[in-house]
Amino acid sequence: MSDAIKHECGISLIRLLKPLEYYQEKYGTAFYGVNKMYLMMEKQHNRGQDGAGFASIKLDMAPGQRYMSRVRSNASQPIQDIFDQINARINTALKENPDRTTDTQWQKEHIPYVGELLLGHVRYGTFGKNSIESVHPFLRQNNWMHRNLIVAGNFNMTNVRELFDNLVTLGQHPKEMADTITVMEKIGHFLDDAVAKLYKQIKKEGFTKLEATPLIAERLKLGKILRKSSKNWDGGYAMAGLVGHGDAFVLRDPSGIRPAYYYQDDEVVVVASERPAIQTVFNTSYDQVKELPPGAAVIVKKDGGLSVEQIQEPRQRKACSFERIYFSRGNDKEIYEERKELGRLLFPQILKAIDEDLRHTVFSYIPNTAETSFLGMLREAQNYLNAKKEEQILARGPEMTREELHEILDVRPRIEKVAIKDAKLRTFITQDSSRDDLVAHVYDISYGSVNPGDYLAIIDDSIVRGTTLKKSILRILDRLGPKKIIVISSAPQIRYPDCYGIDMAKLEDFIAFRAAYALHQDRGTTEVIEDIYKQCQASAEEAEPENFVKAFYEPFTAEELSVKIAELLSPTEIKAEVQIIYQTIENLHQACPHNLGDWYFTGDYPTPGGNRVVNRAFMNFYEGKNQRAY
Repeated sequence: MSDAIKHECGISLIRLLKPLEYYQEKYGTAFYGVNKMYLMMEKQHNRGQDGAGFASIKLDMAPGQRYMSRVRSNASQPIQDIFDQINARINTALKENPDRTTDTQWQKEHIPYVGELLLGHVRYGTFGKNSIESVHPFLRQNNWMHRNLIVAGNFNMTNVRELFDNLVTLGQHPKEMADTITVMEKIGHFLDDAVAKLYKQIKKEGFTKLEATPLIAERLKLGKILRKSSKNWDGGYAMAGLVGHGDAFVLRDPSGIRPAYYYQDDEVVVVASERPAIQTVFNTSYDQVKELPPGAAVIVKKDGGLSVEQIQEPRQRKACSFERIYFSRGNDKEIYEERKELGRLLFPQILKAIDEDLRHTVFSYIPNTAETSFLGMLREAQNYLNAKKEEQILARGPEMTREELHEILDVRPRIEKVAIKDAKLRTFITQDSSRDDLVAHVYDISYGSVNPGDYLAIIDDSIVRGTTLKKSILRILDRLGPKKIIVISSAPQIRYPDCYGIDMAKLEDFIAFRAAYALHQDRGTTEVIEDIYKQCQASAEEAEPENFVKAFYEPFTAEELSVKIAELLSPTEIKAEVQIIYQTIENLHQACPHNLGDWYFTGDYPTPGGNRVVNRAFMNFYEGKNQRAY
């Protein structure tokens, strides 16, 4: 994705199932869990680089001993920063107590972060809030062990106001209206309630207050707490939590929008946002890592018992297709094949755009994450050429000369590394003209990679705003002298805001929206804009409104929008013709048949909150309000 889009977050939960002595003896360190968490977070650093956090719980600590630890960072390299802090504490303690290097019980009692239950989080600031207070995990503290709660998640809720008001109705006084706070406090409310009821029941059974503590841990039903807490949640989420006494959970939204995978053996339980992270860090196979079903929760009790409970009724599966196109790491077995298929399915459109002239076409990709779809496109180009070669050879028959044969066989797709992204430039100059000149040099080119008059076909993951294309990529590619630059998006046109975890909240940010608006102006049909605005206004208080913004795009075909997008993104000074090709919705579903969440392309939101958000976004656009719609 050549346009910078902040998105997603990543979670990792590790529960050690053996005493720390076991890991000391087998792996030579009691810090096995900490080391594994570092790797899990680094393997998911693609999911968040604005902040990172780590929390741990030590099981069965005596009263007065610290059993919960947390460290967070919003430094430029946050994962490295938090583990530098952790390692500094560990190394200082061991240096001051060299005789304790293998004493796991002493280490557990005296060194922070060395516990059996660990939670890690990497964060993108989807609301632009990157202060340390916004970094997960969040902590809800209480003097009762069972009422301590640590929460981290990959999520956005569309109905934060409603959730906030629910808490106020319950008598709470939330410190701010943020989805993380409201979600944590909702879980905390029902956790408090469950603990209080258990305490009362256990006392009735004749147990002392002190004897009640282990019994509460044993009898606490996290599934019931999560069922009550998440009843009114509207959004996409993979929510992880630790309870002070040692229970843990990860809950996935009923539409399966946000990803979550888990793995268990006799040593660990692991839950993460991405399957390959678990495979690599714990050296396990693809089939051993399970996907958490939509609406279900992985629950790990204090005694290490694991269960998967259905918490909310699953809806139609709408797993985020952007995970497949761009967000997730491409080394997942399924995602790797899906991205290649996305590229393969684009080839017929590309072939038409170059007038089937493969001899005079150079293929490349921008940025590096588009390489996999590029490989799929390339393989299809090779298949096409092989079929053409076979046809030509059979047509000429046995009288073909060696020179003629080589002339046919020597035709192959021309592949070049045309564009290279330079180190991030600091736009320290304030004047717009000067800043644009700097932005234009974010990418550099391989001079001589394209012959003057060639076609140049460049694959990108997606074209969202088009800013980098217009201000940098197209201008610098034009220096190579191609007669036509074809930019190919492996994703369809992004027309609607996302409200489930990705920072795409304003309609006017999208080049597809600006193109449709320009077409309405060209054709004199701008009255439809006011009609849509009035419908959005009228439905503002409805619980389940329809998406009225679809009417904004209905008069235009995808091809008409692509032509207008190319026109809007083409700098006036370049010489080459520019064509933009987008993936079709049909091909997207063919390539990613099990991940049909496509609301940013189609407007078919999986929850009522999505329709409310898109209608509100249109109202913001119409009223000139430069603000988020949720």
